[in-house]
Amino acid sequence: MNTHNDPSPEAVANVTEDNVESRSHLLPEEQAAGGSDIPEEQAEAILAESEERTLHPDADDAQGGHRQSDETA
Repeated sequence: MNTHNDPSPEAVANVTEDNVESRSHLLPEEQAAGGSDIPEEQAEAILAESEERTLHPDADDAQGGHRQSDETA
């Protein structure tokens, strides 16, 4: 089941050209995996998805959910 949604316009608007330029420089593990033919487009997508998770965290996602102390084990 694919629950992936495209980033909201708000998330996309928060991605700056400077952020894209910085993120388009491949990390060593990305280079080792063969790199990218479209690093700027890939960087923009990564940043927009990250911004979407920041703006609209998924409460059911262990990484995105913010729990109260009484909800922890």
